[in-house]
Amino acid sequence: MPAETTDIDDIREQARRWLDDDPDPASRAELRAVLDRLPASAPELADRFAGPLTFGTAGLRGPLRAGPNGMNLAVVTQAAAGLVGWLAAQGGTGPLVIGYDARYGSREFAERTAQVATGTGRPALLLPRPLPTPVLAYAVRRLGAVAGVMVTASHNPPQDNGYKVYLGAELGGELGAGAQIVPPADAGIEAAIRAVGPLTEVPLGPPGQVLGDDLVASYVERATAVIAPDGSRELSVAYTPLHGVGAAVLTAAFARAGFPVPGVVPEQAEPDPAFPTVSFPNPEEPGAVDKLVALANATAADIAIANDPDADRCAVAVRDAVTGWRMLRGDEVGVLLADHLMRRGVTGLYATTIVSSSLLRAMCAARGLPYDETLTGFKWIVRAGGGSAPLVFGYEEALGYCVAPDHVRDKDGITAALTVAELAAGLKAQGRTLTDRLDELAAEFGVHHTDQLSVRVDDLREIADAMARIRAATPTTLLGHPVMATEDLLPESDVVILRTDAARVVIRPSGTEPKLKAYLEVVEPVAEGEVGAARDRATQSVAALRSEIATALGI
Repeated sequence: MPAETTDIDDIREQARRWLDDDPDPASRAELRAVLDRLPASAPELADRFAGPLTFGTAGLRGPLRAGPNGMNLAVVTQAAAGLVGWLAAQGGTGPLVIGYDARYGSREFAERTAQVATGTGRPALLLPRPLPTPVLAYAVRRLGAVAGVMVTASHNPPQDNGYKVYLGAELGGELGAGAQIVPPADAGIEAAIRAVGPLTEVPLGPPGQVLGDDLVASYVERATAVIAPDGSRELSVAYTPLHGVGAAVLTAAFARAGFPVPGVVPEQAEPDPAFPTVSFPNPEEPGAVDKLVALANATAADIAIANDPDADRCAVAVRDAVTGWRMLRGDEVGVLLADHLMRRGVTGLYATTIVSSSLLRAMCAARGLPYDETLTGFKWIVRAGGGSAPLVFGYEEALGYCVAPDHVRDKDGITAALTVAELAAGLKAQGRTLTDRLDELAAEFGVHHTDQLSVRVDDLREIADAMARIRAATPTTLLGHPVMATEDLLPESDVVILRTDAARVVIRPSGTEPKLKAYLEVVEPVAEGEVGAARDRATQSVAALRSEIATALGI
């Protein structure tokens, strides 16, 4: 028998076994339709059964489709059963709190998770409606939950969904209370998921308790306490939730804090899982904030703010004398927020990641404040310093900011937006802007210009090949300067770092998308206040650096 026929028969048999155990009639019908199209559908069927979605430190994330290599009710049932079993094996007590966004399947997946929890006798608490991820992270601590589940794919494409897990204080410890899981918890949960038997034998209980709006009101009240009560509130803001779940909570927080309610892009104001007005629901992607900029122009807004669909990230756009509006880089917002907190007298540990700008390190050194940097991801940022000093601020360049770790121990696009508004309003009262403050920081510490080379691939082997290439033929010079240090973080993390006396490159695969990323930074001194000239030189250098790294990676 030809090998191709054997493979098809093997996959067909896997699919039939899956059908016998799949609890969702719609998924069963979808998979039967694929089987009916064999042998033409063999590649698609093979992809659906290439392996199970792996439960890592970001939980689960994948396309909505039938089969083990997708997000569906069967996969979620198995994941919930494994998680609940692991919590019990660790001796964890207390309820499981569950949140969800407005993506396709999110509510159904959340409700099934609740039924799996109550089926074992563990209380399950469901957030009252589709809400931002930071509300779930807040609820884990507020309600004394043993763990939390957030059903969301954040800023992934419409066809995706995901499943993130947070631990409470009992199992997460002081630094991990209300934070995303880290090893070895992820491996333990993954093993428990794989040990789950037939799904028909997973006991399902009642739907759990649906929480009231008082929890959301509590989150908003605590969020507004992040900013000083006596600052200026005169600020016009244009805002978009990008068809996500952020609008109601953000506008409520702004109103409670005393700011004028932001103008919201009307076509993007309500949650819509199809994300019809954007090609990709990520404020970093080209074109994603075009409607926001149009609204900002039409309303003469002072600043423009965007959340990603689950509102844990915050993007900020400002007026620019040349381009009209420009999106601030995540590093720019990060150092603005850090500087603002420092000027407010907030002392403690400031942290960022190895791929973020080195400017925060310089600021902390000059101001005598503790600093740490971690691997990428807020699961690491909120554990920065290992408890040596209390974390007061953390950020990552991918638009994630934690301005109040005691409120939400994760990135939070709502409190970040409030703090940006507080800073912008205070500067406006002085006749200044966010860009003026960035120029002042550049004059003091030099221009730290960052950019990114990001390549999306269809075949993950392209990423592996590029990482192998940079390791086998590591550049010895960058921008004509010798590479003074090379760090390879394998096996802990698939990261290569190159440094010269005035440049840094960090190369890594994305943890959530099929992308290879190279994070670029050039530091350009500012002589006699000539910030503009230094920015021009830095921009040219980063463009040249991007070309050199693309060549070295072979992309």
